[in-house]
Amino acid sequence: MAPCAIMGKLAMAKKTVRDLTDLHGKRVLVRVDFNVPMDDQGAITNDRRVRAAIPTLKLLLDGGASCIVMSHLGRPTGDPAKDVKLRMDAVAERLRELISVPIHIAPEVVGTSTEALVQSLRPSEILLLQNLRFHPGEQKGDAAFAQQLASLADVYVNDAFGTCHRSDASMVAVPAAMKGKPRVVGLLVAKELEVLGQLLSQPKRPVVGLLGGAKVSDKIGFIKKLLGIVDHVLIGGAMTYTFMLAKGQAIGQSKAERDKLELAKELLQLGGDKLVLPLDHLVADQPKEEAKTQVVEGAIPDGWLGMDIGPKTIAMYQTVVKSAGTVVWNGPMGKYEVAAFAQGTKAMAESMAQSSGITIVGGGETAEAVEEMKLDAAMKHVSTGGGAFLEYVEGTAFKALDEIDDANERTAE
Repeated sequence: MAPCAIMGKLAMAKKTVRDLTDLHGKRVLVRVDFNVPMDDQGAITNDRRVRAAIPTLKLLLDGGASCIVMSHLGRPTGDPAKDVKLRMDAVAERLRELISVPIHIAPEVVGTSTEALVQSLRPSEILLLQNLRFHPGEQKGDAAFAQQLASLADVYVNDAFGTCHRSDASMVAVPAAMKGKPRVVGLLVAKELEVLGQLLSQPKRPVVGLLGGAKVSDKIGFIKKLLGIVDHVLIGGAMTYTFMLAKGQAIGQSKAERDKLELAKELLQLGGDKLVLPLDHLVADQPKEEAKTQVVEGAIPDGWLGMDIGPKTIAMYQTVVKSAGTVVWNGPMGKYEVAAFAQGTKAMAESMAQSSGITIVGGGETAEAVEEMKLDAAMKHVSTGGGAFLEYVEGTAFKALDEIDDANERTAE
């Protein structure tokens, strides 16, 4: 495989794990994204991020390396009694079910016990470090903490796309401390950059952006960037009602960002005919399964909340999506977690699954929805990054990727 190409403002080919030649006996520090959702009892409710890391880990282990795997999990409080469910035990157990190699778990992130476990680690074994956020140096980007981690290994692998937009120690300071040793991206990150690079440089046309979710303000840069790439931007979700309000249309009791109306007007003007709003809406008297509902066109009457795109909009959007060369989707079309309001999101997922074009699902809630509908395998690419996906498309430079070796850079192995 050729080294992954980072396109647009980040036009630089980076080394990948496939560029590593002699792995036998090497200790490889692998930054993954095991920040999985968990229930109140600490059980994993969706293991997609763990499964996504398996190809890179297998490649390294099959080459005779030992892997020191590190990730953050949730938002620890600093109180061990409260943070017990944020220990990596559940993740380690799930990893054992997915990959048949010895997996050890460190009782701490760094320190003498971790160093002893690293020293005893054999080829083709995994050591999972404790939750990175248990150490205050992680989110501070602390250089001393980073040096402790860097000293554990011979090679650094970044396979955590969902965290690439952050400046945490494990993402930036650790690879910086390992300069001179091989520093590469894993298969997951390489795939993300390849797909997004194609979207940003030479997408197959026509290109359609499908945007939903709650807030226009969360996706300002993303929408502006898409408008310069796509042929159509189809709007759904609660952000619809901010755009409607900006156009002077009544939205009943629907949620809207009333302090962002000028921004919405700017985007409407910038988008022109490219930016398409729903023709009709499924509205309800309350945001619950047992709600009374009706379909309305145009203005939403008082006492009603917009909860999903309506049937005419679904049909129109399906036609556009099915004829697209490339579709990039970020944000559900309605309150999909309530079955009564999930039809728009389900219809778009099904249309993309049936499309012969390049279909890209932009992480976060959208990825979860597609997976729940068991349509993720039918997509060309389902991103593991929510915020990272948006920022990369916007053109944000990632410091974490700056610290990865360029394809033409020579490093000792």
